[in-house]
Amino acid sequence: MQLKSDIKLFLRIKGAGYLLLAIVIYGIGTGILAPMNAVYLKDHLGLSKGEIASIFSISLFLNMVITLSVGIVSDRLKRKKPIPMIAAVICASGLILYMHADSYMEALAGMSIAVGPSGLIMGQLFAMARNHFKKQAESIMEIAMLWLRAGYSVGFFMGLLFGANLYLITGFRGVLWGNVAGFAGLFFLLLFYNEVKGAAETAAIKAGEPFSLAMLIALLMLLCADAIRGLYLPLVFNERFGRPDLMSYLWSGQAVFELLFMTLTGYWAAKIGSKSIMVLGGICALVTYIVYTLSSPLALFFTVQPVYSLSISILYGVAMGYVQRMFINHTGFGASLYLFISQTASLIGYLLPVLILGISPTIFIIPITLVMVALFIIMNVLYKEKRILKSGSLGR
Repeated sequence: MQLKSDIKLFLRIKGAGYLLLAIVIYGIGTGILAPMNAVYLKDHLGLSKGEIASIFSISLFLNMVITLSVGIVSDRLKRKKPIPMIAAVICASGLILYMHADSYMEALAGMSIAVGPSGLIMGQLFAMARNHFKKQAESIMEIAMLWLRAGYSVGFFMGLLFGANLYLITGFRGVLWGNVAGFAGLFFLLLFYNEVKGAAETAAIKAGEPFSLAMLIALLMLLCADAIRGLYLPLVFNERFGRPDLMSYLWSGQAVFELLFMTLTGYWAAKIGSKSIMVLGGICALVTYIVYTLSSPLALFFTVQPVYSLSISILYGVAMGYVQRMFINHTGFGASLYLFISQTASLIGYLLPVLILGISPTIFIIPITLVMVALFIIMNVLYKEKRILKSGSLGR
């Protein structure tokens, strides 16, 4: 069985365990804070929806600029490991400032320092991982990258569970310290990881994807829809049910499904193509957003989570690999570009719902629209590709 042999090979690769554990630990730290962040700003500091959106947007814009700038030059560096290590220290310092904030400006300063360099962590970790597997086990490189991304998701959802319990025991302060611990754990794990250098130069062009601006725009729309969900679902959920701790359990329910789906969708994409799988992911997202919009009961919110897990597995697994393969010979830039697109989507996603008054399920009409347009673009690209292939076969 191919899956069994791939797993055995992955476990035999020296250094793969450090990479996986580092990403899991980083995911735990991030997940501890994620669903509580907007609620913290609203309930603890008393900020308005517009102020919350501006804090997320400004800090994210800094993140975008830093991520893409460093991504462009990172392929010229012999060693990438110091980049995420330095970023982890800066992010942890920003969180400490953030947890002592008493005003909008103090919260903005802390969040900007905490979030600004964070894109360098994921981008450069995956750039190092692609180089690592390219040199030591090229045959499983793509599926190994999906497993690492699944590892982040597992860590993230473990963090959601820890965060919910920390919130019940210690309040928001304990949640913030949990995030700091995640950055500290990542830093110390990377200290013991031996980076593989120079593997990017040997990348095989035949494994790449043709550049497609239309597909990047469609991906931007799908990620934008997910960003709206990520920021505003906790607020809508809290307004409707009054239980912010349940939001953590809601997201954590995705973990097992996401780990399974990332593996399955990776093999499916290898057989039928990444774009076809992305259509499936878009349809699953569309179903979920419709459920959110209809003010469904709590049980249905939990029931639809596996459906959304499949969508997320494709969006953050298959789609990430698709973008990186467009720039197969520039691993640092390819990984950073995907994050830049994701961050751009988050920036747009934070701002669009400001146009809708209040916090209500009506917000999810925007993700529904974005996903529908993205699906139209992807299916149009697929249609044109099939037409070109058909005309080419007739010409022969």
